[in-house]
Amino acid sequence: MTPPFWGEQVRVLDGHNDLPWHHRELAGYDLDAVDIARPQPRLHTDLPRMRAGGLAAQLWSVWVPCEHQGEAAVAATHEQIDFVEAMCARYDEMALARSVADVEAAWAHGRHAALLGMEGGHSIDCSLEHLADFAGRGVRYLTLTHNDNTPWADSATDEPVHGGLTDFGREVVQEMNRLGLVVDLSHVAATTMRDALDVSTRPVMFSHSNALDLCSHPRNVPGDVLEQIPGNGGVVMANFVPYFLREDWAQWRLRGYREEERPTVPAGVDDVVAHLEHLREVVGVDHVGIGADFDGVDLLPDGLGDVSTYPRLFTALRAKGWSAADIDALAHRNGLRVLADSQV
Repeated sequence: MTPPFWGEQVRVLDGHNDLPWHHRELAGYDLDAVDIARPQPRLHTDLPRMRAGGLAAQLWSVWVPCEHQGEAAVAATHEQIDFVEAMCARYDEMALARSVADVEAAWAHGRHAALLGMEGGHSIDCSLEHLADFAGRGVRYLTLTHNDNTPWADSATDEPVHGGLTDFGREVVQEMNRLGLVVDLSHVAATTMRDALDVSTRPVMFSHSNALDLCSHPRNVPGDVLEQIPGNGGVVMANFVPYFLREDWAQWRLRGYREEERPTVPAGVDDVVAHLEHLREVVGVDHVGIGADFDGVDLLPDGLGDVSTYPRLFTALRAKGWSAADIDALAHRNGLRVLADSQV
């Protein structure tokens, strides 16, 4: 039998990793030029570190910046999917997964399961046909916005225009439910979160977000929204980015990265633990997950600098009293449940 890709580590299903776009920027998707089978210090992610960290499944983010609009955004998102498929074709350790059954089959053979998550509603160009095309290619979630509003949904980091979702935005959510795409509410305005929860008949996810009560960056999730997650059956996948972990780093970013105001104390593992402890208290251990945001950011906490470091987080959680079952729920079980509950 093939040895498990993740070795003796806890199996991790991470909700968000931006390797596809970062690889495009570094090497134009050329896996000969930047071969992730070997250590790649310019990346947060490569196969040796994935094995060391127990990254047994990843919702790879097929994201394009908001500067890409219209058909250009659609085409560039398809290119991102092409890249994930190319990784799976090249590396025997990786298997493309469209369903929970595919994940389980990959794991039965000791392989990493590669899933697809699409970040930013601008990538569908206001078209339900494009949405269906992406679902047909195996995309499992759509983040309704990125940093900018779409014509049908408000973003957390743009000036509000719609007051949440428009009528077409509600139609998008309904169509996602029909197609089996998870509604991802990271990046969206709180009004959009509430509207989507009102509309969706299936569990939602926050693929890479933290708790607003601990850090007031608008990318984080308000307490009243968190309180709705258990009833919805969804999952909140904690982010490792310092700006969304600690108030000092959030304010530094919101004030425009002024060097004279840069915080002197780095974020660390304990800051992620604090958010996970808070999330467990509010939503329950069956509704928390991990969406680290590796390869999508320029700053990470001390001790959590790449995909090899998940075990450090689990060690810290065990010291806080998290059981093996709790850590399995966080690491992969809750994410798999939401994917299963969304399948059609």
